[in-house]
Amino acid sequence: MLPSDTRVSPAQASANRQPEAPGSPNRVASFIASERALALLVIAVGLVARLTEAWRFFLNPDEVLHNLLATQSSLSLAYKAALTNAHPPLLILVLYYWRSLGQSEVMLRMPSVIAGTGGCWIAYQWLKLVTDRSTAAVGLVLFALAPSLIGLSAEVRQYALLLFFMACCLYFSERALRENSLRFMILFSLSLCGALLTHYSSLIFAFTMGVYMLVRLYPFGRNPRLLAAWICGQVGALILIAYFLVTHVAQLKETGMDQSIAETWLRRSIYHPGENSLAVFVIWQTVRVFTFLFSHGLFGTLALLVFLAGIVSLLRGKRPGNQHGPTPRELGLLIALPFAINCGVAVAGLYPYGGTRHNVFLALFAVTGICIGLAAGRPRRPWVRLFVIFAALAVCNFFPAPPPLIRARNHSRALMGAAMEALRHSAPPASVIFSDYESGLLLGYYACGHGVVQVFPPYQTFSRTDCGAYTVIAARPQQWKFYADDLPSELATIRETYGLPAGSKIWLFSAGWITDSTPALSAELRQFGCSQPRRFGENIFLCQLAVSADAATSRGSGSQ
Repeated sequence: MLPSDTRVSPAQASANRQPEAPGSPNRVASFIASERALALLVIAVGLVARLTEAWRFFLNPDEVLHNLLATQSSLSLAYKAALTNAHPPLLILVLYYWRSLGQSEVMLRMPSVIAGTGGCWIAYQWLKLVTDRSTAAVGLVLFALAPSLIGLSAEVRQYALLLFFMACCLYFSERALRENSLRFMILFSLSLCGALLTHYSSLIFAFTMGVYMLVRLYPFGRNPRLLAAWICGQVGALILIAYFLVTHVAQLKETGMDQSIAETWLRRSIYHPGENSLAVFVIWQTVRVFTFLFSHGLFGTLALLVFLAGIVSLLRGKRPGNQHGPTPRELGLLIALPFAINCGVAVAGLYPYGGTRHNVFLALFAVTGICIGLAAGRPRRPWVRLFVIFAALAVCNFFPAPPPLIRARNHSRALMGAAMEALRHSAPPASVIFSDYESGLLLGYYACGHGVVQVFPPYQTFSRTDCGAYTVIAARPQQWKFYADDLPSELATIRETYGLPAGSKIWLFSAGWITDSTPALSAELRQFGCSQPRRFGENIFLCQLAVSADAATSRGSGSQ
């Protein structure tokens, strides 16, 4: 009998089996499989978190505006409508086609959910190329579960799409450089154009990538074909930038939109000489960037410190784990440069830098720096580090500090549904409903089924639109929300403009980002006969007003 024919019992085979070496192929394959399973689990949790927010909350005014801009009879009109907004047109053009699949809150938010989740996965793949697997795994957790990234990926906004294209740029550029691949370089250029078509903060990203790629491609004679492909892509991007600077940005400047925004709700994020020192501005706004990213002041500040430790580690030449990617200083340049540029343009008054969604493009670089800073610590028990990260993210998600402008308990779709039901039962047919611009946006989507606010200039002071059995009078875009001091003059204006008889009853609907003006506005409403507005949470209210012959000084005769 041949030796190969000898029968061996299972017990004997088990006893004779040699233990696997730590680096054996089976052990490595098992590790990779478990790592992939963990990554897919994190992605699944992130997807569920995004879908949950997309389903729970009613649309905010900006989301309804984006949908309204896309609700046009032709693609050319949708493009024209997109140019009235402060962002490039890609999202509006995507929505123009996507709306045919459905117009519920969840359906309208699905492009952002898909892009946000996909961007997490692609950023994770890029991190595996430039760091190591454990560092990339931490990055995936932060990308998937950071509160601001979840929130923006569950809204009808540009930011999830922007981050998706940015992640694609980073991944495709690294593959192109590693493999000397024209195909990946072309994909990089297309992704860069996608980012430029999505949001103007991508200009900072494009400049950063331009500097980074020049450093990575040097010496330039090493890969002439790859260099030529990159230059062609950059020329195309420059043409695209020039086109929108001339046809869109210049038009916005003529309307004064940029100046209006910079002097109101984004004022804190623009440097104003003489109001505070430059050093204080830079430090405080950087803290605000990380506070916004994690929706928590304490954990955001701690994350900033870890990020700085990661930058120092890279600048000292400590390799982040991958021998085939960029050098430590090249990666440090990529991570730190967008912060420096953003801060510089904020000092110049060109673009905000601080704790708002407009700086969320920095999240990719912030998370990368945080991961490298955490990896530099080399804890004895990596699972403890991962547990602490999950615990911190749980606190940030469930106990945000500061809280969002519309708290979760006031953002329920059920509240908006109750408000619409109350309006239909309280306001008789032929009633006039009065609103500011943000409330008119919500009224059009939830009550009328079509837009009732003005989209294209020139804008009238108020617009009058049919809404089923009702008539809606809505303010122009510049009157985004009513303040207490505005109400008497606004009521006088609509009475004179539309010839409302003395003693007319109209319904005021207000919803959206109702913040500092609420107490004063409530006091003013009492003068017009509404002592007890019907409230649906803190961000929706409805009340009936009496417009007298002299609306500016009217005193209501009673509440309704």
